[in-house]
Amino acid sequence: MAAVAKDRPEPEPELEPEPGRGVRIRGFKERLKRAKSRAEAQPQPPPPPPSSEGRDVAKARGEVPEAAAVLLAAAHLLLLWALIQLSLRQLLLLGPAGPGAEQAGFSAHTARKHLQHITDFGPRPAGSPANEILTVNYLLKQIQKIQEGSAAAHSIAVDIQRPSGSFSIDFLGGFSSYYHNITNIVVKLEPKDGAKHAVLANCHFDSVANSPGASDDAVSCAVMLEVLNALSKSSTPLQHAVIFVFNGAEENILQASHGFITQHPWAKLIRAFINLEAAGVGGKELVFQSGPENPWLVQAYVRAAKHPFASVVGQEVFQSGVIPSDTDFRIYRDYGNIPGLQSAPPACEASLSTSAPKGLWDPLGLQGMSPLVATQGIDLAFIENGYIYHTKYDTADRIPLDSIKRAGDNILAVLQYLATSVELADSTQYRHGTMVFFDVLGLFVVAYPQRIGVIINYLVAVAAVLHLGKKFSTSINHGSHYMRDLLYGIGVTIICWFIIFVTILIVAVFVSLTGHAMSWYTHFYVSIVLYGSIALAKLILIHTLAKNLYYGNMNAFYLAELYFDVSLTIWCCTLVYLTQRGLCSAYVPGLWVAFPLVVRLLIGTELKQKGATLKLTSIYFLGLLIPHLLTMYLFWGAFEMFAPILGRSGTEIPPDVVLAAIIAACTIIVTTYFVSLIYLCRSTKWTLLGLGTVFLVSATLVCSGAFFPYASDPAGPHPKRISLQHTTRTFHDLNGEIIKRDSGIWINGFDYTLMSHVTPHIPEINHTIRSSCENAPFCGFPWFLPINNFIRKNWYLPASEISPKTPVAFKLISKYKMPLQSMKLTFELTGPSHMTLYIRPLEGSFIIGSSIGDGTSLYSSDGDYFVFYSHGLQAPPWQFWLEIQTLEPTPDAMVTIAVASHYLFGEDQRTADLIALEKRFPEWCVISSWSSSYNLFVF
Repeated sequence: MAAVAKDRPEPEPELEPEPGRGVRIRGFKERLKRAKSRAEAQPQPPPPPPSSEGRDVAKARGEVPEAAAVLLAAAHLLLLWALIQLSLRQLLLLGPAGPGAEQAGFSAHTARKHLQHITDFGPRPAGSPANEILTVNYLLKQIQKIQEGSAAAHSIAVDIQRPSGSFSIDFLGGFSSYYHNITNIVVKLEPKDGAKHAVLANCHFDSVANSPGASDDAVSCAVMLEVLNALSKSSTPLQHAVIFVFNGAEENILQASHGFITQHPWAKLIRAFINLEAAGVGGKELVFQSGPENPWLVQAYVRAAKHPFASVVGQEVFQSGVIPSDTDFRIYRDYGNIPGLQSAPPACEASLSTSAPKGLWDPLGLQGMSPLVATQGIDLAFIENGYIYHTKYDTADRIPLDSIKRAGDNILAVLQYLATSVELADSTQYRHGTMVFFDVLGLFVVAYPQRIGVIINYLVAVAAVLHLGKKFSTSINHGSHYMRDLLYGIGVTIICWFIIFVTILIVAVFVSLTGHAMSWYTHFYVSIVLYGSIALAKLILIHTLAKNLYYGNMNAFYLAELYFDVSLTIWCCTLVYLTQRGLCSAYVPGLWVAFPLVVRLLIGTELKQKGATLKLTSIYFLGLLIPHLLTMYLFWGAFEMFAPILGRSGTEIPPDVVLAAIIAACTIIVTTYFVSLIYLCRSTKWTLLGLGTVFLVSATLVCSGAFFPYASDPAGPHPKRISLQHTTRTFHDLNGEIIKRDSGIWINGFDYTLMSHVTPHIPEINHTIRSSCENAPFCGFPWFLPINNFIRKNWYLPASEISPKTPVAFKLISKYKMPLQSMKLTFELTGPSHMTLYIRPLEGSFIIGSSIGDGTSLYSSDGDYFVFYSHGLQAPPWQFWLEIQTLEPTPDAMVTIAVASHYLFGEDQRTADLIALEKRFPEWCVISSWSSSYNLFVF
């Protein structure tokens, strides 16, 4: 019977011809016997592509044990983490200690001495004696010493500028700014015979109130002093001038830089600038802005910087407005119009949507000159440890000497390069679009023009399309449904991502509602464990369900290849989309297309023959090393930047939701090509069980309050930020009569937890004293900046009246009727160095002109206009006018104006009530306090 069966085989059951589609295999034992007989009778052909008929064989040579897959993925991620941590800790070994070892170049020890001297003066708000006298005198004394010791090849000139001016800016929703008699110290280092062109280096020596401001920005000024010293002692002559601006009013929202670039006679020499800033304390200084549209400047940094650290992704994120901050780079870029070069000036429309500042106060007449070109620049900032930025903890001892050395070496080298470069003299010859740039673990910078990047991106995309197109063609010839499977796979992936985001956001909202938001603020890895575990568990669970329930008996090796192509397709579409949008960040998806595709093509044939062996899987992981490494490096920067910012992002943004979303995005991106392992694994139940356990344990600990958000540990403080303003409010009617007057301490918390952790220590700060919004401009409270939309929940604790020695005096000095039924009102204001005006036109009235900002319009926030005013040590009364048009010929009242004073230093800053309340706050709170007033008038 056996022989007969062999000579006359029974008909085989019909199977669907498409490779990879699973069917129930009937008569498996009979076909296996026939296959063995045929194999003995003729030579063995090469193994065909995996199909449903070989599912069990594929399982034997394709599927991998769960433990092996988990260990391999974990080892890969741990290697990446170790490399990134090694890069972050690799600052710079200074070599022999002592300043004598650095005499030939930049001396970090000397710069540290400068830093210590400046911060010893204490907080330095603009207008304070510490800023305007002590710091200015110290800087001038050091500059004089540098002048006396400079080499004969150089000439050094010094100028003290005291500018006044006005401009408008769309920062924080938009407001206008007026300044008078603020301070800039300007130093010009040039060849003996002079120079026609210059490069600018900028820092600011002022600080916010209540902070020594070591990182922001005294360390940059200390570095610049020593860079000036090193350049002046060099015997090599310069071809161009180097202008150093030590500006004294950056924290007044960029006023001093505006005063310099629009009014100083040396400003017309500047062709490029470097701005030194801080968003953290220490670490590496990141190049996060450049341009506009001058790749040669980034190339200069790449060639000259000894310890590069740069990212165009950071530039595009920062300039998107996601981070509520701005630097002097903005002013120099937008107002740095240099006469005589062939280009067009930036637009200065009055529209709120434009990114360019408006309202150039133009005593030199530069605004009307043409043709013009925008000054090109680089923005650098320390970003590490932003938890103590703008706090009392920002002291000189917290900035590592290595960080000072890194910054000094880089700035000195770049300035030397630019001061001797041909490009600086006429940069328009090298003006050809923006630049793609990113560093590789701080070892070197990859930089190329965006136009070259576009070509590279499209070539990479074409390669991916050809690879997928070949598979489409093969599948059509074999009658399979590969294209349908690919589309289904993309659908499963997108649904999976959506479920991950929904799940992780539900968890974040639940944690926030239970009152345990920001549990990760001091223990950052808690957030990775909590949100990362649930995101990863969801991803594995959904694909495991798809594998077992949707795909059924489909060949595992085929599914692994399919989901590789799914990931490749999604990254390719992302690459094309970002390239079409003109974003330099498109290089990131380019990495995720190019490297995995190259490695897959190299090992593809052997992978089909041998399956996912340890060797081939390891090679596959190596192909993911570069995109994984650079992407995780970027995510480190995002966490380093955003985690501290979420501690000062206001009361309306749930920080857990933001951080959870970033972690979800990181999980999805990092695991993109890992999905194939899920379909190759024989099981994922132990992995899911482990991740589920980790999530449940971490969620239980978080929701039980095991992780307190704040810490006062001097070695690593993570404080809660609170501002206290002891204020007296006075409301007048149209006749000037006082209709309401009260006093209290106005309390604002800067994060989402509000006062929930403070109330147990100070019981009277509870919901009973929550402040209500008055029917007055900016709710009747003395806002220092227009951040009322970020901080909507605050408290008002009754207190005694304040009695400042420099009270506010505000009066109407003239009122003229103008054509077209309008009225011109002129006012006079005197008071302390910092004041804010809030203007609200009454119903039927409209402001059609003013002497503030650009002279024709002001920025409006919910119908109220905000004006920031400051002055130096001395200033005459400020006079300004408003032109108001009314619908009625003779209205009773046209406008409501409120004036808030802010006493940020001196004997008027703190009252006995403030001092007593400050002492009651726990140590993990950082208090910024001052006295203020709010006076409302109707005209």
